[in-house]
Amino acid sequence: MQPLLTPQQCRQLDHIAIEERGIPSLDLMERAARAVAEAAEELLADRRRENEFAPVAFCSGGSAEPPETVRALLKRREQDCAPWAAVFCGPGNNGGDGLAAARLLMERGICVRTILVGDWAKMTSDAREMARRLRDLGGKIEEFDPDDLEQSAWLSLCDCAIDALLGVGLKRPVQRAFLAAVRRLNSLHCPVVACDLPTGLDGDTGRILGQAVRADMTVTFTAAKPGLYLDQGRVYSGQVRVVDIGLPDDLTAPLLTEGDLWAVKGPDTLPRRPRTAHKGDFGKLFLLCGGVGFTGAPVFAARAAVRSGAGLVFLAVPNEIYPIVAVKCSEAMPFPIPDRYEELLSRAKGCDAAVIGPGLGADPAARELARRLLRDLPCPVVLDADGINALAGHIDILDTRSAPTLLTPHDGEFQRLTGCALPLEDRLSAARDFAAAHRCGLVLKGHATVTAATDGRAWVNVSGNPGMAKGGSGDVLSGIAAGLWGQRHLRSGPDDLWPLAAQAVAIHAACGDLCAREFGEYAMTPGDMIEALPKVFKSLEPCSGT
Repeated sequence: MQPLLTPQQCRQLDHIAIEERGIPSLDLMERAARAVAEAAEELLADRRRENEFAPVAFCSGGSAEPPETVRALLKRREQDCAPWAAVFCGPGNNGGDGLAAARLLMERGICVRTILVGDWAKMTSDAREMARRLRDLGGKIEEFDPDDLEQSAWLSLCDCAIDALLGVGLKRPVQRAFLAAVRRLNSLHCPVVACDLPTGLDGDTGRILGQAVRADMTVTFTAAKPGLYLDQGRVYSGQVRVVDIGLPDDLTAPLLTEGDLWAVKGPDTLPRRPRTAHKGDFGKLFLLCGGVGFTGAPVFAARAAVRSGAGLVFLAVPNEIYPIVAVKCSEAMPFPIPDRYEELLSRAKGCDAAVIGPGLGADPAARELARRLLRDLPCPVVLDADGINALAGHIDILDTRSAPTLLTPHDGEFQRLTGCALPLEDRLSAARDFAAAHRCGLVLKGHATVTAATDGRAWVNVSGNPGMAKGGSGDVLSGIAAGLWGQRHLRSGPDDLWPLAAQAVAIHAACGDLCAREFGEYAMTPGDMIEALPKVFKSLEPCSGT
């Protein structure tokens, strides 16, 4: 797991380091710039190996002959064997990082054009000093002019670009010259390195503020920001590289090691199963799933629970579909829902965890049954799909439960439950607020699934793929989560259930990525993901030994 810090936390760390610890701000800027320059060099080296340096081609947008300055530029590009790089800088300290990176690239023999966007008079003192150092080396700083054909031609021919326009402090849509610069960067046919955060991306939420730079790589400082992975951030940030710029360890360590927000890039290793355990130690699970027309959901959930290590899986389904489900289940134990509620409750109370909801449908009797069980069950419950829909208008049931409850909605189910507007502008805050308000765990499924705990901890999953967006995928996740929850050796207390929920999301995503590699995103199915579970779990087992 990778710790995440908000832009505000990072700014506060910088302030303390500079103002209270006496660390020169220019030293921090120099280290940040070095990391950005090294990233740009790596991308240039990749293009050199692949022989993808910019071709000699430029379109002026009209039929007229290019002016002499452009013709001279094209001729120079034919003869110049050195790579060309463009560095877009704003007047703030993010721009100062870019100015320093431009100087470092020049020192390495790269032909650099440094382009300032915004008001020169608003340059920070550190940015001015970096501009002075660049000029002392012979570098020039020019204003961004989208109507300048020679500048546009040069940008069209460059081999790499750096976005150092606005940084992490942006909270309103990109406007005027900065908007034009963002559009120009996105029009280039070369890789783009973003400095700390792509311009136009909200560092807290990952939302696009009007328009944003689509980077191939983002070099971010001290810690990754949530916005790099949330919402559109995962698309616009490209490869994320976190670099240490020299803040004191005693400042950063408490936040990085004891924080409450993490990016999950893959599942963690699992402890060895106890040698002397029996099937009861690995969890008795109760599942209430399925309905007429929804015979796949209970099978997916049950099979995923079994494949995730559950000792015994009992599956209650409506009598009408029992024959179908029974034929499909070999390891799980399906049974028809008894007529007497007390009999069903008695069987469920004998279990260590439960799943309620997959495939229940909109039948009022089924939803009432889900609500009664949620009220009465003393064990942890994973509530999914129609189980969540059954709570709409009855949220008080969730509030009165004493045992842990995990809800796994997608945005539509979350909207039906809460009445919130879609699209969600801040999925992380929405998940955290709901979990805290209703004393439950929440897995808000989507492009970057967020798992939120009752105590404010949250995990952002950064793996998975669009091939997982198929009916039945959520049922598989519910089975994995309950399968982990029921195993006693994986938890020592209630607080361990929430990291296990995040682990279930990561395992689910790992299965999806494995299937995408094997079958492709179009053809992969939830059934394929269940079949991938053994490979994923095998990779998580500790090395064999005594």
